[in-house]
Amino acid sequence: MNTYEMLGSRYVSHQRKKSMLWGCSLSLLVVAIVAFSCVTIIRSSGGEGGVVQPKPTKPRTSVVSRAVVSTCKDTLYRELCESSLRLSSTDAPPKTSGEVFDLSVKLAISQAESARSLAFSLSLVRQKQGTTHHYSITAMDDCIELLDDSLDHLNNVLDPKKNPSPNDIQTWLSAALTNQDTCLESLQNYKFSTEKDMMDGHAKNLSQLISNSLALYKTTKRIKDAKIPNLGGGGGGGGRRLLTGDDKFPAWLSKGERKLLETSIKDIEANAVVAQDGSGTHTTIAEAIASVSLVGGGGGRTVIHLKAGTYNENINIPTKQKNVMLVGDGKGVTVIVGSKNAEQGSTTFRSATVAAMGEGFIARDITFVNNAGPAKHQAVALRVGADKSVIYRCSIVGYQDTLYTHSNRQFYRDTDIYGTVDFIFGNSAVVFQNCNIFVRKGMSSQKSFVTAQGRKDPNQNTGISIHNCKIVAASDAKGQQSTYLGRPWQRYSRTVIMQSYLDDCIHPAGWFPWSGSFALSTLYYGEYMNSGPGSSTSGRVSWSGYHPSLATAEATKFTVTNFIAGNLWLPSTGVAFDSGLHG
Repeated sequence: MNTYEMLGSRYVSHQRKKSMLWGCSLSLLVVAIVAFSCVTIIRSSGGEGGVVQPKPTKPRTSVVSRAVVSTCKDTLYRELCESSLRLSSTDAPPKTSGEVFDLSVKLAISQAESARSLAFSLSLVRQKQGTTHHYSITAMDDCIELLDDSLDHLNNVLDPKKNPSPNDIQTWLSAALTNQDTCLESLQNYKFSTEKDMMDGHAKNLSQLISNSLALYKTTKRIKDAKIPNLGGGGGGGGRRLLTGDDKFPAWLSKGERKLLETSIKDIEANAVVAQDGSGTHTTIAEAIASVSLVGGGGGRTVIHLKAGTYNENINIPTKQKNVMLVGDGKGVTVIVGSKNAEQGSTTFRSATVAAMGEGFIARDITFVNNAGPAKHQAVALRVGADKSVIYRCSIVGYQDTLYTHSNRQFYRDTDIYGTVDFIFGNSAVVFQNCNIFVRKGMSSQKSFVTAQGRKDPNQNTGISIHNCKIVAASDAKGQQSTYLGRPWQRYSRTVIMQSYLDDCIHPAGWFPWSGSFALSTLYYGEYMNSGPGSSTSGRVSWSGYHPSLATAEATKFTVTNFIAGNLWLPSTGVAFDSGLHG
């Protein structure tokens, strides 16, 4: 990330060229979409950014008014909450906070479907017209993929067959909200201003609806009955009893999947084998993933063995392709390389060498590389938005924005991560254990930042927890004391470093502001029982949101068990994990 970025944005502002005249087909499309949209929404004259809001109507009954008003009072967008829910209350008005929550999610689903239709139509017309502005087409494709993922999460929230836990619901709503923020980021340099404004309006409206659903969930009877702590507060979720002992992998991994993570590759029966010499079932990773795309759809595990070699590919595992496991022959032996980057017209989201959005993604014994170099700015080696994902014994190599922990629950174990600026970033709920984090040499006089956590809403159960890891200078950056543990990408940025080794590359201040005083009182940064020459907190920043010495009770909130509910899903994957703090 660039030092001179605007507040709250991770992208350098570029002068936008004047829009081209629209073709007749696009004009008719826009008229039709606007006409359809006006049936249900109007643009508010007030509020942030003129956000599209449902038109307020009078409440149908006093019951509706009491139920809606009482549950909307703690939302961030109270006026939108009340007006949208009243408008949506028809023959069966909600009478309880739980019913109000369900209705709010249904409203968000409807808005997501509308936004998805708009994005698809605009993208289709631009492609038919042969638009040469690659970034604009890519940005709209980002929004389509992210909206598909949001719809998947929102529908899961209301699906009784899923029997979601409170942590599931908060995670899925948090991820759906993050998706809209990412869509808006991708659209920042979109060339066609009228279309951009339309998508901005839909995405912002959807973001606020999801934010309200997230806040409403905290007040519903179902979360109160569950008697769990608030995972969205400044200190993270906590309060549950830690597991005893040192289980090697978290609880949501099945016995069979644990075995897959520990078993020698020669003893694993793979669904597909990729080998460049023709000795496997496929010669490229993309072919293998396409060939087994339906295998994991019913809940089964799809295993793809990537034999030794360097694969120059960009891989995307979409939301609907669940339970994919990529198994390599070892770090530095099986290597996947890409070079997409922001400087050459890619969105950060689309720059990833490997991207995984499908739930249950696992990667083992692979090196992921983006070799664009430090001067190309945002260039992602690995992007993960897959819920309950595990990265085990891998290496992730890049410079700026190396690892995009985009959303949902993630766990990294025995993995090496290399980078320069904001090289662990995103808005997932993620725990790193026993990992080596290497700070590389960047451009001349450039500061390095290990993390840039993107929590934008105080009710999101997201953050970065680095536990029992090493943060050290790479061989080419020895002797430099210009590395910071993190800076706040968004207002409620949350990162903790616990029981880790920090070498002398860490600046005494420890943490760095994003821009002026932005987020310094609302962020949550903490350190707990770290060691090494860079671990002293005596010279650290004095921000009100920084906690130089967390109490043990507070630190336990960021363990595998408490922060990502890992005791419920990691055991089934077979990955080793420490459920609690050491000692």
